[in-house]
Amino acid sequence: MRSGGHRSRHHRRRGGRRQAMLLSPVLVTVLVAGLAIATPREIAFSRLLPAAPALAAAMWPVIPTVLLGVTCLLVMLGISLVHTDLGTPYTAAAIAAVTLAAAYASHLRLQREETLFQVRLVADAAQKVLLRPLPRRIQDVEVASLYRAAQEQARIGGDFYEAADTPYGVRLLIGDVRGKGLSAVGAAAAVTNCFRENAYDQPDLKGLVRRLQTTMTRYSGAIPADDQPEHFATALIAEIPRGSGLVRILNCGHPPPVLVRGGRIDVLEPSHASTPLNLAALLGDHYHVDTVHFSPGDRMLLYTDGVSETRDRTGAFFPLPDWTRRHDTAPPRELLDQLHTDLLRYSGGRLDDDVAALAVRCLDDSVQEH
Repeated sequence: MRSGGHRSRHHRRRGGRRQAMLLSPVLVTVLVAGLAIATPREIAFSRLLPAAPALAAAMWPVIPTVLLGVTCLLVMLGISLVHTDLGTPYTAAAIAAVTLAAAYASHLRLQREETLFQVRLVADAAQKVLLRPLPRRIQDVEVASLYRAAQEQARIGGDFYEAADTPYGVRLLIGDVRGKGLSAVGAAAAVTNCFRENAYDQPDLKGLVRRLQTTMTRYSGAIPADDQPEHFATALIAEIPRGSGLVRILNCGHPPPVLVRGGRIDVLEPSHASTPLNLAALLGDHYHVDTVHFSPGDRMLLYTDGVSETRDRTGAFFPLPDWTRRHDTAPPRELLDQLHTDLLRYSGGRLDDDVAALAVRCLDDSVQEH
């Protein structure tokens, strides 16, 4: 409840600031007119009136901008009745010229905003395909996901995740394509789609990751040669067979997951290195599966390096294991919400890299979803 109240107050403050910004051209008009009337003629504050329609162009539509320019023109004529010899024709001409320019600028701004809106609609649709919402529960595993782009205007990037309800148990995928731009998004989409197709058919994780490796190699071969060195990815696959009390993990160069069990925090480093995707030709085709206990009540956090490599102002990395220890009883959704909040606070409000994470909790088979 306190969190909801905090968000409500935050939205109200933002709404109040936005309303004040929208009214600022009117406030400028009133302030300049008042100063022009209240001060001696020699100061000639009235010459600042063209600033009002110029300011309106940055936030108002075309017609209100023009109407404000006309209002400023009328205000100037009224001031000239109080103070003669103000050079009214020159100021009026300036107001008219600035108003016309402001109206055109407002028109261009609205066109750009409409274009940006359409681009964001497309990006949102692409994100829902690449990073589609996950069910809250799969078999006896509670699942929550987090994705936040480093740039506020961005929607998708090279980080990816997926979860699948397969005959072999719940299978989870998280990874990070090295590189930026559309090529990284395309590589992430290729790997994710390959996982969705093969997670149900491959009986072991090594066979599954080899399929991902082949897909990444084919994708890399189909793009311009200058971009190929960027197209490799770290990835981690976890498999939680139903009722087994175990989780199998195949880590291809990815940051190790954090396991929470009874207040104890374990960073699940791989016992043997596995080859990142698209580097098999260079490093060899080596894969190793680790098995650890994962019993009812246990939690596991999977994440990309945007989480673990978030830095504060001194350059220190985000202390993820210590942070997890302080939130070891939080359910997956609350854990990820708090993680995002604390990452922003730790980094001073700006993330330098995309952030993706999966939080899972093992439930008892007898617990039914309400």
